[in-house]
Amino acid sequence: MPPFSRLYSSFFNLFFKLLYHQFAWSYDWVAAAVSLGEWNSWTQATLPYLQGPRVLELGFGPGHLQVSLQESEIWTVGIDESWQMASQATLRLKYINLNPRLVNGYAQYLPFSSLSFDQVVTTFPTRFIFNPITLAEIQRVLTPGGTLVTLPVAWITGRGLLHRMAASLFHLTGQSPDLDENIDLPFIQAGFITHLEQVQFKSSQILFIIAQKPG
Repeated sequence: MPPFSRLYSSFFNLFFKLLYHQFAWSYDWVAAAVSLGEWNSWTQATLPYLQGPRVLELGFGPGHLQVSLQESEIWTVGIDESWQMASQATLRLKYINLNPRLVNGYAQYLPFSSLSFDQVVTTFPTRFIFNPITLAEIQRVLTPGGTLVTLPVAWITGRGLLHRMAASLFHLTGQSPDLDENIDLPFIQAGFITHLEQVQFKSSQILFIIAQKPG
């Protein structure tokens, strides 16, 4: 890797690490700014795919999806390795009198019994979701026929100046890579039955990987 590329990669790795930990309090502002206000809409677009009755969220972040799931009367629990994000999500849930069922931990070592969940969901995960150990753990905790709903990428498609600038930033940071038709291959290799779905917004587009555990 050229020296500039290594420096560039190291910078953004550090940026995202700080944003998800020490600067977790600013996560919503940053996400809204770089997505031109679309970030939460993208996350909420998972809801039509989630019927429960028991849902596990990997990487719950500031807790917006946890709020929406509970308000939809779906029993849910979340796991995240960032205790700073757990604090943000706990405050958000308690503020509106919801019960924060949140766990600090890693997706590669899920602290749940086998066959505990009907669905698992994750939005904009890092590379951990493609890790065979992660996918094996998800298989373990899902019931037969259960589904993993993954929202890995988004593209800003608007043609205005701000849209083009945001799209360039997303591409530079790896948040909107070129579409890989084999993006679901790790899921298939882990034993899931998969299909891809794209959802179009006015000025953006998102991709879902829907992966079902054989039933």
